[in-house]
Amino acid sequence: MPPRLTVVVSQSRSQNPKKRELEEALVAELLGKPGVDVTVVSHLYDLTAEGTDMLCLSGITDDLVVCSWLYPRGARWILARNAVLGQEGISLLKSLGDDEEDVDDSDEPSEEDVEKSRVIDQVELPQRKIYCLDLRAYDSAAVFVEEVQRIAGEQQTSTVELTGWINGEPKPEQMQRYLSNGKSQQQNEPAVDPLAIPHSELHAADSPARRWYPVIDLSRCTNCLECIDFCLFGVYGIDSRETILVEQPDNCRQGCPACSRVCPENAIIFPQHKSPIIAGSPEVGESLKIDLSQLFGAPDPGAPGAEKSLKVAANERDEQLLLAGREPVGMAVGIPRRRPETRADSDPKDQLDRLIDAVDQAEL
Repeated sequence: MPPRLTVVVSQSRSQNPKKRELEEALVAELLGKPGVDVTVVSHLYDLTAEGTDMLCLSGITDDLVVCSWLYPRGARWILARNAVLGQEGISLLKSLGDDEEDVDDSDEPSEEDVEKSRVIDQVELPQRKIYCLDLRAYDSAAVFVEEVQRIAGEQQTSTVELTGWINGEPKPEQMQRYLSNGKSQQQNEPAVDPLAIPHSELHAADSPARRWYPVIDLSRCTNCLECIDFCLFGVYGIDSRETILVEQPDNCRQGCPACSRVCPENAIIFPQHKSPIIAGSPEVGESLKIDLSQLFGAPDPGAPGAEKSLKVAANERDEQLLLAGREPVGMAVGIPRRRPETRADSDPKDQLDRLIDAVDQAEL
């Protein structure tokens, strides 16, 4: 039996009629396609681990196409933090912010970048693929339908499931799906017309509250733990393997992206931030070929603007501390020392320098 492809349409947060029209047109066209299952969920970023939408996504074990109003990088790692894992599927569609003229396939990561150990290297990913499509990139549902059909056709050539049947007994879920599919074809059941479904039923039943929390790009994260040192709101933690994780996402302060600015690998994403770089734009997804110090928070200790970025992060954190009724700490707590030691002996240290040195030397 040919494998099936599940397409998840993640709703926009807004009630913009053009966005709703695109969502409904996409669902309408995909429901009639053979071998394609369609699921509609609320906005991906707002889903909770215990919600019915995320439980539905967790139950999908085949290849998955996720259409959302987010950068693919953000969507992929939102899924990953909820244990919806898979190999990265490569789409031929561009994302918002992609500039095809600037793409150079010959670019390779630097030797230093290759040598770094990434958290993703410690994660065992299932063989299925997850494709993330950015609904903001095109106004026409037909573009996304065509890409889904291309992916489905690519999937048809896979012999993974067939090999599993030949080498052993089929799994119960495989057998059930096979029988259900055969019964449906024998009865020639008509395709469901999504336009006949009431609007409230077409869209996801649970409409979770809008959330704000960091998402970690495991392909970039080196587990340096600078984020857990910097954040004073208990958002981050470590698991049993001493690997960083977003332990208490709802402790994060609404609208604050400060920890993303201190991450030396640009591995922290806030998918709803107004800055594309912080929100997971393609510029950071591959090797870093541009000067991110002017846009995000320089990963290079000596890059121009690194100190400015850290000060911005400290100010953002202080603002949230004050709003929470706590004392500001400025640059004295959790700020990574990235600048090379270039101070001359004749250049005396000021009070802030001495305070930072004292904190660094303290046995905490």
